[in-house]
Amino acid sequence: MSTRHILLGLLASGPSHGYDLKRRHDERFPQARPLAYGQVYTTLQRLVRDGLAEIDGTDADGGPERTLYRATPDGSAELARWAAGIAPPAPFVTNEIFAKVVVAILSGGDPAAYLRAQRAAHMARMRELTAVKTAPGADLATVLSADYALTHLDADLRWMTTTAARLTHLTAEVDAA
Repeated sequence: MSTRHILLGLLASGPSHGYDLKRRHDERFPQARPLAYGQVYTTLQRLVRDGLAEIDGTDADGGPERTLYRATPDGSAELARWAAGIAPPAPFVTNEIFAKVVVAILSGGDPAAYLRAQRAAHMARMRELTAVKTAPGADLATVLSADYALTHLDADLRWMTTTAARLTHLTAEVDAA
């Protein structure tokens, strides 16, 4: 995920302080890793340096001075280009689950037991996400991010089921080599 583009997207609704951008990021992307304040301000400085955002003033509101940022026309154009760009599917699809199953097969481990335990962990996470998205007052960002995560967990579960059904054949293939 591109932090610079996410911040430009948040600035699209109007000028904002770094603190507010961080808070809105964490609200709009609830399943993402929260942004650190330092990352927000560093990214804003780079956006200003690159002409994609500019300082729109400062205010104190009875507290410390806060800088207000806004997107420039170049920043809006950059955001539109990024948002319209197709995200290419990953060229290499592998993850830790896949690697652990392969290693278990190659090393004489128990891939079936691993798959059962991993399946249980996935199911528990799916129950958590379902509760989050169906909670009273769940906002659109929460529902969308939970649905995205649930879809990926479901794909993992389908892969685990297919792999578990093939374990005898896969193990025999390794033993024959």
